[in-house]
Amino acid sequence: MSTLSIQFKVTRMTCAGCAGRAERALAAVPGVTEARVNLANHTAYVTGVAPLDALTAALAQAGYPAQLDDAVQNDEVTALRANARLAGLLTLPVFVIEMGGHIFPSLHHAFYAQVEPQAWGLVQFLLITAVMAVPGLQFYKIGLPMLFKGMPEMNSLVAIGTLAAWSYSCISFFTPTLLPAGTHALYFEAAGVIITLILLGRWLEARARGKTGSAIRKLLSLRPDTAFVQRLGTFVETPLDQVTTDDLIRLKAGERASVDGIVVQGQSELNESMLTGEALPAPKTPGDKIIGGTINGDGVLIYRATAVGKDTVLSRIVDQVSQAQGARLPVQALADRIIRIFVPVILGIAALTAIVWLIFGPSPSLPHALNAAVAVLVIACPCAMGLATPTSVITATGRAAELGILFRKGEALQRLEEIKVVAFDKTGTLTTGNLQIQTCQISQGFEKSQVLQLAASAEQGSNHPIATAFLDANTHPLLDPSQIDNKPGFGLRAQINGHEVLIGAPRMMVQAGINTDAINLPPAQTPVCVSIDGYLAGVFGLSDTPRPDAKAVIDRLRALGIKTAILSGDAPDVVAALASSLGVDVAHGGLLPEDKTQTLETLRATFGPTVFVGDGINDAPVLAASDAGIAMAAGADIAVEAGDVVLSQNQLGRVVDALGLSRATLANIRQNLFWAFAYNVALIPIAAGLFYPALGWQLSPMLGAAAMALSSLFVLGNALRLRRWHPGH
Repeated sequence: MSTLSIQFKVTRMTCAGCAGRAERALAAVPGVTEARVNLANHTAYVTGVAPLDALTAALAQAGYPAQLDDAVQNDEVTALRANARLAGLLTLPVFVIEMGGHIFPSLHHAFYAQVEPQAWGLVQFLLITAVMAVPGLQFYKIGLPMLFKGMPEMNSLVAIGTLAAWSYSCISFFTPTLLPAGTHALYFEAAGVIITLILLGRWLEARARGKTGSAIRKLLSLRPDTAFVQRLGTFVETPLDQVTTDDLIRLKAGERASVDGIVVQGQSELNESMLTGEALPAPKTPGDKIIGGTINGDGVLIYRATAVGKDTVLSRIVDQVSQAQGARLPVQALADRIIRIFVPVILGIAALTAIVWLIFGPSPSLPHALNAAVAVLVIACPCAMGLATPTSVITATGRAAELGILFRKGEALQRLEEIKVVAFDKTGTLTTGNLQIQTCQISQGFEKSQVLQLAASAEQGSNHPIATAFLDANTHPLLDPSQIDNKPGFGLRAQINGHEVLIGAPRMMVQAGINTDAINLPPAQTPVCVSIDGYLAGVFGLSDTPRPDAKAVIDRLRALGIKTAILSGDAPDVVAALASSLGVDVAHGGLLPEDKTQTLETLRATFGPTVFVGDGINDAPVLAASDAGIAMAAGADIAVEAGDVVLSQNQLGRVVDALGLSRATLANIRQNLFWAFAYNVALIPIAAGLFYPALGWQLSPMLGAAAMALSSLFVLGNALRLRRWHPGH
């Protein structure tokens, strides 16, 4: 059975406790290797071999049904808005008369001069019972079963609190003889207002959560819904889900490409700024690549689809951002552990509060005890704690995607904040990668044109900068190699027209038993040797230039207190010269792929957590081994897959921006967690009446509900500030 990787929406989650229980329910299903549930976007991410029906059944049994479509968010917002409005309309008359009468006694007297208290009590009962039975029914359908299962959560707190207020009011109104004299009171308005405020808060939360996913929606909007595909010799507008690989597609002027492909006919220019950040359009002729979502210029192109659906570059980016947004950062672990025991503890505090008030409270003690216990239950909602981390992660990764910083793994957000060293590859990362042959030494018995022709013919299938340099320098027709063997970190071996050709670093020649003592090149040039049939035919000195922004990036990192290093397979002298010109702290050259990993471990042991930034095939191992690997998207696919973060716009300065956004995100999360914990620490004692004897403070359950909703909204609002984060902040 193949490994399953799936994500789906989880409904009815209202607090961090819900998310934790849903996650544990999924993890308990046989065959699940990893399960993550994100409260902020109500999404579950599951990997393993468990069948889908087993996963959905486990969630349903836990009380959180799953849905596989993307309409859940809109449905949830619509339902919550309708419920909040209905609850508000039904509660408003009771709230205005009862609370308004306390604030304005004249209103109280005027109303009761016209309406019999018994009649008004019956109206209150009917209105608030309707609130509880219709818009508030969800609290009882979810909260009470979870309470009876021994797994109380936020809905349980609301259900117990409102039922207590409603039941006490019913007894006081319908059977007053059951209560001691002087303890009669109606708390119908408290139950109605609590439900209304919590529904209002959840509606606003759902709207805010929708905003945090805007980056993914923007990316998806880049993909058209149809494409003009050749069918029986005619181009027909076809739904995107019916396009397959090898289909011929016509791309008219001004249209967005629907899928990835290769141009087979026509000439034009495409705006690829969404991926590259480059404002100038890229020319496209037969043989060039097209990426879905890019915009065609004035020409008409016919191209062959090479990737459709989930395999396109755009879909992979969307998937990576979505996966990162569901990440559970290590900083969230403490909050999760606290939340797991939080609700049972609150139930105990509420019960203890009621007992203490009944024993020591002023007469009549029963209404005071009920007021305090209900206030504790309502104000103790752990929603703010559960939202503190995921909302910040979703917002930050979305903002990063807009800047061309793709967090393939959300955990990298926290790891980047802890980084002490940033180590760079050299060629194509710190430098432009546009190598040119500056000098050459041709051995006796060989012609320069012959050596260049064989070297370029061997390199013609590679996009490595060294290959490009030989192809640019060659002026003769390319020959077809019969065999090519690539040796990362050394070079390549090829068979061409009966000749064995080796191209690579001097160490490759030494390994092959070829003498390199005669090599004498300037120290700032990279030596590339070419041997033909076992003889050193030529040595070429290659060099490139630093990226225009490389020095500024190194300076910005130094200003942040971060050490810099270069780990390169290039010649040590070349690497040292570049490091000196840029102001890099540590430089290591002549490294094989495994040497880079070992050197990175040394840097980590000396200075602390280390990032590696690279783009080549030989960078993949060290990217994977670093605390957070940053891959340049213009590099090799394997390097991009090994990186935790991908810079899609290929701008080196985005390395510093990723670090800055990471620091801003973790600061934002800590602010959220502080507020969530401080809110509960500060208000639960007030709600319980701890300060009543000395200061006369006692919190109304209605004010508790309002404070609870405001706490969650504060956390959401604070997280959404990251949408406005800009480099340099």
